[in-house]
Amino acid sequence: MPVATARTVSLDGAVGHLVTIQADVSPGQVRVDLVGRVDQALGEARDRVRMAIINSELDWPATKRVTVLLSPADLHKRGTHHDLGIALAVLAAEGSIAPELLAHCLFVGELTLDGSLRSVRGVLPMVLAAREHGITTVVVPEPQAEEAMMVPGTTVFGVRSLAQAIAVLSGQPLPEAPPVVRSAGANLLHWRGSTRHEDVDLADVLGMDDARFALEVAAAGGHHLMLSGPKGAGKTTLAERIPTILPDLAPEESLELTAIHSLAGVLDPGAGMIVRPPYSAPHHDASKTSIVGGGSGQVRPGELSRTHAGVLLLDEFPLFRRDVIEALREPLENGEITVARAEELVTLPARTILVVAANPCPCGEHRPDVGKDTCRCKPVALREYRSRLTGPVADRIDITRHVQPLSPHQRVDRFAAREDSATVRARVEAARARQAERYADTGWRLNAHATGVALRDRWPLTASATRTLDEHVVKGALTNRGAVRVHRLAWTVHDLDPSSTGAPGPAALDVALRLRQGRPLLDSTVRGRECSA
Repeated sequence: MPVATARTVSLDGAVGHLVTIQADVSPGQVRVDLVGRVDQALGEARDRVRMAIINSELDWPATKRVTVLLSPADLHKRGTHHDLGIALAVLAAEGSIAPELLAHCLFVGELTLDGSLRSVRGVLPMVLAAREHGITTVVVPEPQAEEAMMVPGTTVFGVRSLAQAIAVLSGQPLPEAPPVVRSAGANLLHWRGSTRHEDVDLADVLGMDDARFALEVAAAGGHHLMLSGPKGAGKTTLAERIPTILPDLAPEESLELTAIHSLAGVLDPGAGMIVRPPYSAPHHDASKTSIVGGGSGQVRPGELSRTHAGVLLLDEFPLFRRDVIEALREPLENGEITVARAEELVTLPARTILVVAANPCPCGEHRPDVGKDTCRCKPVALREYRSRLTGPVADRIDITRHVQPLSPHQRVDRFAAREDSATVRARVEAARARQAERYADTGWRLNAHATGVALRDRWPLTASATRTLDEHVVKGALTNRGAVRVHRLAWTVHDLDPSSTGAPGPAALDVALRLRQGRPLLDSTVRGRECSA
């Protein structure tokens, strides 16, 4: 028999690579060889596939030599989702099914010993990769058919077993098979941060005009934000309302984020594409792997990637482990995270709005601003705590705001104007539309994505504003990295003003510097937001 060919996809992070499975059944020493840089889990496919074929009452070449090549041979392949493609290629090489039935199809699924299928992680990015190579017909485990159908222009067949897959290919009635059992990873359907922002609104927040404006700027330009202040001041209350002022995801963002959740095993296919920005607030004892991604075997996305195009709140930031804090440098700077393993280098998108919140001291009672300091922290503990809020990571955070508790008057002022999230979101959407037009010929969507070189060359500040910014760098008040972030902030402040034209000038730069350095905003700035509503 000629060599039979089937196709599947191997994942490298969220990027899929088309894999060609070639099976040869010929006389020789009775053995099964599986070659092509396969990992241990995939190497065990020879036994799973053999027993699945036998127990499905199909012909296994028991007296011949079976050789299966997964190419390209230099690509490291991992995962059990190759099983279905391997089994079909062997059956086609043996002559049990016509080899031409496998042409132009993608096969994904893990086999059990009785020939049933099990669901796997990452079906959506696999189908996306197949479409890029012109393959528009896919066969997947039944529970993940809805997930595969999210890719436009794709014909999807959801099956429960190897026998059903053969029936679909040959146009025969489907034999009976028990429902597919979801894998442990695929059962994690209800991610804790996915709907957190649906029951809160910015109108719930009393006062805090300065901090509210900072939230609006962060949402409009995709800027990272640090909120500091005594316990109970409202830092978490503010942070968890940022998703409510973010617009719906763009189609490409939605597809990208949904693929990441599929890879992580936390996607609910029945809910369709993710259209709202995600939100997550992991506890401060979270591990580095859970935040940035990793794990044994196939790399799984962490919270930074799961909240891509959304909001990640690290509350009680100084209490996070130091290795977690230091690991934030790359994603805060580049918008992506690279996880290295012995034979694997995976890069995942991580353009989240990072919000870090911290008390002024471990006990949260440090209040020198009101002349009543009841802090009980020892000096050594206080220095260690505050050291987490400075240095390279802090330099990568665009906006710093100190949140003060409400005064008794603010708490009882029933006539104080409070904008709701919908009103602020409309301004954010308008500002983002201006950015989308400006960066239309680039790969960026928001001001926070633009590089310093591009801003200087193509979108500079006015001459007077540029001189002022350069003076801050020369005096040591800003690092070069800080100057780039102030430049981005100035553009976002400019974009939020519907009457602004040209390049950002001294007024926008002054607001950007205040946001960056944690200095209070001028009353006219806050009032300007209210007047433009």
